[in-house]
Amino acid sequence: MAQVPELSPTAFIKRWPDYGHTLTLLDVREPDELERAAVAGALCIPMREVPERAAEVDRTKPVVVMCHSGRRSWVVAQYLQENGFENVYNLAGGIDAWSLQVDSSIPRY
Repeated sequence: MAQVPELSPTAFIKRWPDYGHTLTLLDVREPDELERAAVAGALCIPMREVPERAAEVDRTKPVVVMCHSGRRSWVVAQYLQENGFENVYNLAGGIDAWSLQVDSSIPRY
């Protein structure tokens, strides 16, 4: 089993400054979490729904998975790797780190 590569939010933005069309940012948090804080342009599929909705994720683009802290997203990134996705990353620190490192207008919770 391959190790899931991780990117900090700062490294993510540096690598993909215009990420909207070049990759899929997959947010696996629950709807109530998305109401509190969200990153524009993310594809939102709650963690528990990923197995039945994985076909919605474009396999031809890199996929960066995020959650609140990076734990759930790591599990989902590993699942995607095990199911044939080849270019998958975990967003280390999740949206909490995103708020601290990239966009302080996104509320922390």
